[in-house]
Amino acid sequence: MGIHSRAMVADDVVMGDGVCIGANAVIESGVEIGSNTVIHPNVVIYTGVRIGSGCEVFPGAFIGKEPKGAGAVARVPVFERVIEIGDGCSIGPNAVIFYDVKIGRNTLLGDGASIREKCVVGDGCIISRYVTVNYNTVIGDRTKIMDSTHITGNAIIGDDVFISLMVGTTNDNVVRGGYSDDRIVGPIIEKGAVVGVGASLLPAVRIGAGATVGAGSVVTKDVPPHCVVIGSPARVIRKVE
Repeated sequence: MGIHSRAMVADDVVMGDGVCIGANAVIESGVEIGSNTVIHPNVVIYTGVRIGSGCEVFPGAFIGKEPKGAGAVARVPVFERVIEIGDGCSIGPNAVIFYDVKIGRNTLLGDGASIREKCVVGDGCIISRYVTVNYNTVIGDRTKIMDSTHITGNAIIGDDVFISLMVGTTNDNVVRGGYSDDRIVGPIIEKGAVVGVGASLLPAVRIGAGATVGAGSVVTKDVPPHCVVIGSPARVIRKVE
């Protein structure tokens, strides 16, 4: 175990064998870090975080951010002060993980990515550079979400899904109506679906299992399983072989 002399580590932090902590890292009371995990310089980890074995947290990452409901925000954040990060994960530089998040094993969180409160990310996922995952979203196992994509709040994404670059998802058709849980519903993307670069998914649409959404499409209604849709609005052009 190696703790840099300029790291600030609370006395009750629980660490396994072979943990390394870099300069200027700040690790608060009540944190658990598994064996052979590397915490690079300038990482901030707040209380209530559990990090598994064999993980790597790169410089500038912030784990344990508290969501704040400023006066301009209609939704009042609800969360628990816990985070679980599974074995073998990689957390990229300047990534931000809010409280009340669970990340499975062997998942990659890219540079500058952000995961909001009450989210669950499965095993073997890639949440790539500058992806934003909003509150109360579930992402299945082995799913890949590429650079600069926004996953809206209250979305559900299944296993083995591929979402390409700069995809936009939305959850509110009544923007001026104020916040109400019963109408804020993100897309549902079922197992094995593919969403092409630059596509836009409107609130509550369902992308069926094995379906493909073409690049730049605007999805305004449900996509049947194993179909290809393209266009604005997106229309079925054929079945997936």
